[in-house]
Amino acid sequence: MPLTTAIETSGLTKFYGDSPGIIDLDLDVRVGEVFGFLGPNGAGKSTTIRCLMNFLFPTSGSAKVLGLDVVKDTIEIRRRTGYLPGELAMYEPMTAREFLLYFANLRGVAASKKMEELADRFDLDLDRKIKDYSTGNRQKVGLVNAFMHEPELLILDEPTGGLDPLMQQEFQELIAEVRAEGRTVFLSSHILPEVDRVADRVGIVRDQRLIEVDTLESFKAKAHRSITIQFADVVDAATFAAIDNVTRAESRNSGTVLSLTVQGDMDPVVKAASAYDVVSISTRAGELEEVFLSYYAGTHDAS
Repeated sequence: MPLTTAIETSGLTKFYGDSPGIIDLDLDVRVGEVFGFLGPNGAGKSTTIRCLMNFLFPTSGSAKVLGLDVVKDTIEIRRRTGYLPGELAMYEPMTAREFLLYFANLRGVAASKKMEELADRFDLDLDRKIKDYSTGNRQKVGLVNAFMHEPELLILDEPTGGLDPLMQQEFQELIAEVRAEGRTVFLSSHILPEVDRVADRVGIVRDQRLIEVDTLESFKAKAHRSITIQFADVVDAATFAAIDNVTRAESRNSGTVLSLTVQGDMDPVVKAASAYDVVSISTRAGELEEVFLSYYAGTHDAS
């Protein structure tokens, strides 16, 4: 049978002495999806990734990557996985080309053509010494190293740190290409808009525990959007307040302007508005971020 689960953990727990890193993590990442692993700094994201890559030995529980045990099959997992750590450590005297070819040889793959292609996309000079690179260029080297052998699974910890907006966009396009090829991405980040643009599903960790896993569409259904509609004539706010997913409806300008708060789908509101002479409609985005932040703060209300 073809592999359907790229990452699977059961009760995965890691303590540093008496301090928890991650507690009782049960997680399934499906083959072919982009999975966003969200949480504030210190929530347990990097600990989870280090356990998956067997840089940390779990205190209890188990994990499989590409159907392989993370402890027993480390070498094979690392060969088939592209990994970008949150804190890059590189051989400073090497050029980027020397560094990347060294890792290609370790994996036993011929990656020079793909390396050149990725370096061109990220505007990276491969023949400068790593010690002379800016933080952003070091991040580019890490990304090229993760992607250049075209792995089945990419595990990326805060991948766009230090990148300018143009390079962030290039990264997002690269993720879309990987997904289209049926490969899997496990993306850890605390940057909510980045995950919103690329992820299929999202898991949220807080205080070293996984507290929610769902699709982006489901999270967006919980989001509240503010809508302002200007009508040519007076409209009764109660007509819109009666719509199921409208949580607030207020009129102003003598009843010709309505301010609405809508949870989820806006289509019923648009259809109701079409019965009147509408002058303009404006919406305010960003409420999805507010939903995620409510989980971070432990104040989520699913209603």
